[in-house]
Amino acid sequence: MSGPLAGLRFVEMAGLGPAPFAAMVLADLGAEGIRIESPRPGLTLGDPMRDVTRRGRAGVVVDVRQDAGRDVVLDLVAESHLLIEGFRPGVMERLGLSPEACLARRPALVYGRMTGWGQDGPWARTAGHDLDYIAVAGVLAHIARRDQPPTPPLNLVGDYGGGAMFLLVGMLSALWHAERTGEGQVVDAAMVDGAALLMSLFHSMSAIGMWREEAGVNLLDSGTPFYDVYRTADGKWLAIGCLEPAFYAEWLRIAGLDGEELPAQFDIAGWPVLRARFAEVVASCTRDEWAALTDGTDACVAPVLTMGEAPRHPHMAARGTYVEVDGVTQAAPAPRFSLTPAGAPGSVRASDPRALLDWGIDEARIAALSSEGILA
Repeated sequence: MSGPLAGLRFVEMAGLGPAPFAAMVLADLGAEGIRIESPRPGLTLGDPMRDVTRRGRAGVVVDVRQDAGRDVVLDLVAESHLLIEGFRPGVMERLGLSPEACLARRPALVYGRMTGWGQDGPWARTAGHDLDYIAVAGVLAHIARRDQPPTPPLNLVGDYGGGAMFLLVGMLSALWHAERTGEGQVVDAAMVDGAALLMSLFHSMSAIGMWREEAGVNLLDSGTPFYDVYRTADGKWLAIGCLEPAFYAEWLRIAGLDGEELPAQFDIAGWPVLRARFAEVVASCTRDEWAALTDGTDACVAPVLTMGEAPRHPHMAARGTYVEVDGVTQAAPAPRFSLTPAGAPGSVRASDPRALLDWGIDEARIAALSSEGILA
């Protein structure tokens, strides 16, 4: 394994969404992981061999509801630095894999718990999804145009931004403590907490009178004509984000508007006039024509690309931001490191009980557990 986390080991209790994404990032950066899958899986999203978030780590099907299966997981925990689980509160305890049980096997273990509502609170044990979490966290209400309903921002804000990324920060922070003290601990990563923290800038802007709670009337929520998207002549879209006066002036120059008598950039009363004029001008050229006109400038203008188009953009291609692994186009590991670069992302591996060999469980035990139906 190559990357800054080479030598780090983790156990992942298989699931969907932010927990496997966090495990993927760990594996991308060089950690060695093993995914514990259930013989009674729940929701699946098509062919698991094409699920990019499973890349780069081994997997094994273990019936953890049986004592022998639970013992396998605890033996893996004894060899690990981290554990990731994304079940509702109380599930790991019922399986005999509570933090107390796992920390007894490895006192320096960092036990990462990923949930929507957190490990406590009135809603801790209720079901939910990304949309619910960001709704209650005070995020979703502000992702909307004026007089329009809030728009679900995929599941990026709750699951991944507020969830997986804060789980990773929390686990690696706790690992720093464990490496210095030998003390492991539990990391309670709740999507509602992370999503709320992502709103810090907007709480600041509100405190100084620069943000209104009404959606679609503010600086960064499509309220301004110079931070929005416009339809081009070919029915595609152009993103214009020229907030600073110098960048705004560059956009006016490229658009041929610098000589017109237009309202001032921050004349709120004149914004409808600016928006109408921008829409008219943008509609005069195709998206790719605008991309060529603004290429290499400081106008803060960019073509809106689909995820199928993004890998072919010259900048993305030059950086190698996307790669193809086993016929599937996917994002390369991020971020990048000067001394310990991550290697190419690993393949998605089929579940195989022989993966346990690398974790100190011998062939005879694997054969016996397989014959008993503990391993599949």
